[in-house]
Amino acid sequence: MLFLFAITWGAVSGWWAVACLLLGLLYAWLMYRQPVSLSNTFRYVLFVLRTIAIFVLSFLLLAPLVRSVSYQPQKPLVLILQDNSESIKLFTPPKSSPLVSGRTLSGVSKVSPLGGDLEGVKSALGDNYDVREFNFDRTLNNGLSDKFNGKQTNISAALKQLNDQFVNQNIGALILATDGLYNRGSDPQYEARNFKTTIYTVALGDTTPKRDLLIANVNYNKTAFLGNDFEIEVLTEAYQSKGETMHLTVYEDGRQVATQNIPVNSDAFQKLVPLKLTADKKGVRKFTITIAPVKNELSTQNNTETIYVDVLDAKQKVLLVYNSINPDINVIKSGIESNKNYDVKTILSTDISTIKPVDYSLIILHQFIPTGTLQNFITKSKIPVWYMLGAQSDLSAFDQSQPIIKVSPGGYQVQEVFAQPVAEFSSFTLSDSSKMKLASFPPLLAPFGSYTSSPTDQVLFKQKIGNITTTYPLLSFADAGGHRIGILTGEGLWRWQLAEYKTYGNHHAVEELLDQSVQYLTANANRQQFRVYAAKNVFDEGENVILNAELYNDALELVNTPDVKIDMKGVAGKSYSFLFTRSGQSYQLDAGTLPVDEYTYTASTKVGNKTYTANGQLTVKALNLETRQSTANHQLLNSIAKQSGGEMVLPSQINKLTELIKKNENIKTVVYEDKHYSDLVDIKWIFALILALLSAEWFMRKREGEV
Repeated sequence: MLFLFAITWGAVSGWWAVACLLLGLLYAWLMYRQPVSLSNTFRYVLFVLRTIAIFVLSFLLLAPLVRSVSYQPQKPLVLILQDNSESIKLFTPPKSSPLVSGRTLSGVSKVSPLGGDLEGVKSALGDNYDVREFNFDRTLNNGLSDKFNGKQTNISAALKQLNDQFVNQNIGALILATDGLYNRGSDPQYEARNFKTTIYTVALGDTTPKRDLLIANVNYNKTAFLGNDFEIEVLTEAYQSKGETMHLTVYEDGRQVATQNIPVNSDAFQKLVPLKLTADKKGVRKFTITIAPVKNELSTQNNTETIYVDVLDAKQKVLLVYNSINPDINVIKSGIESNKNYDVKTILSTDISTIKPVDYSLIILHQFIPTGTLQNFITKSKIPVWYMLGAQSDLSAFDQSQPIIKVSPGGYQVQEVFAQPVAEFSSFTLSDSSKMKLASFPPLLAPFGSYTSSPTDQVLFKQKIGNITTTYPLLSFADAGGHRIGILTGEGLWRWQLAEYKTYGNHHAVEELLDQSVQYLTANANRQQFRVYAAKNVFDEGENVILNAELYNDALELVNTPDVKIDMKGVAGKSYSFLFTRSGQSYQLDAGTLPVDEYTYTASTKVGNKTYTANGQLTVKALNLETRQSTANHQLLNSIAKQSGGEMVLPSQINKLTELIKKNENIKTVVYEDKHYSDLVDIKWIFALILALLSAEWFMRKREGEV
């Protein structure tokens, strides 16, 4: 690092420095022009000290600036990104495994699916390059890996995280070692374009089609209703198996429920097979779909797929009462019904007398405040209710109908409000990605006025007006003596739906918000005093298992004073015991990652002399995504390399990467210049100099008896 500095001037001329020097000389001459009892040598030394001191003091009055310039060289970054997914190990060509040996990260010789020494690139490049090593599967991790045990592959996400981590740095080259197969995220070519550097790809895996039968995908609804038929679609594929017949069989808990024979008439065969099944048992049902293996098949791991369907006894009914036609109505209805457990009935407020509220588990009031019979029913039955305010809402009637939020209107106007997530919200869990999306969506229209909330109100989103986050609630929930209430203080959900589809091509965030809200509001419609339920019935392998618990006292008020214990047991025989943690007024348990199995659980707690128990079941299913594709996609890797000016190499050519990088004239050390301006008066050693000059002069005069 090189550091330089110089004096520069502000609004005054540099010639004033000469005047400062003359002033110093004049002041010293006036002091020492008369003969004093000092030798000429002492007088000259004192004259010089006084001249310099006065010059520096007067020079500071000109307020000069000190310009400092530092030069920081930065060696080019070489980023190595290695695929750590299972497909690398499962479908390595014969020449690479097990015949080719490499080094483990500890230097011990072993077989390597890489077919070369990727780690050796760092030492071969030497000290002129800053080499950083990473591996990835579903997420990005530091260092190289020889485990190849990742259950999912997301190349695009790894590239994005790496680009964000080293943004605005001197990235010289990126080495991407993968087979080009991904089962999560978008096409990595688009994310690779954001790298303003050369990308070299190492083509792992085998592009030669092998004899293989497999289940590529299964389309199905995760819920079905007891006694109904439902359909699943199985995408079957076969390679180098022309003339064979695929024997497809579906088992429910070991019992055969469907079968079909599929003739294979080409070497690259694909067929979507619809199968009709019957939901004849309540609960989470396990269906295993298999294709019988054939002789000399490459892999049989991709011949089996397991799905889980939650068979429900009946749908919960939701009543949506609206004051007038509004595009939000369809958004709310379709969003809630995306969960097959709910059936939404929409009705105009003028027709409210034609329905029976007792038939419903939840009432949603869109810009409508109930009166008379409906209001009395809500109050007495404590049926969950969700108020949605807007321009047509009667705010005075709203204040009287519920005790949670009070609004002091500022006229009949509305204002645009954005959603600002509240981190402390604990009534239910909304994914971070959905919170981020909703916060970026267009504003809703909320009645203009002042909002106050009760202490029991749990706010999920606050109103953000422009760039100012207010304390006003936008979406909140409360449990008032066993009566669950939700309040949305704005209208315009259709804007969120359109914005999400335009940006992401789906409605996942809006649907998750509506689904989680309705689940919370209807969670204890049967008034159980102790409930334990999993965040979902089926968890993927490697996913944290989350469970929630709620305990109500005799007044149906949420409490979480006593401890809640839970015992979980898998079919394989393993047992686990946990203690719930308190979250808000309820309980939550993060059991971490559990082995693939089907689990039953029993939770218990004690209030006074009463002991409460709750039972349930959940499943952790295996992820077989990495076995669904066996033929490497080297065309993708070549395209990524070419579009950046790089080159694709084979595993046996890894040593060639060092030569390519060293010959690339665009990969070089960059020197960054940093200029900094500061006032000379801020430099502390200047004051030390002045003090030293004056002190030395005084000491010499004192020594000679002149003071």
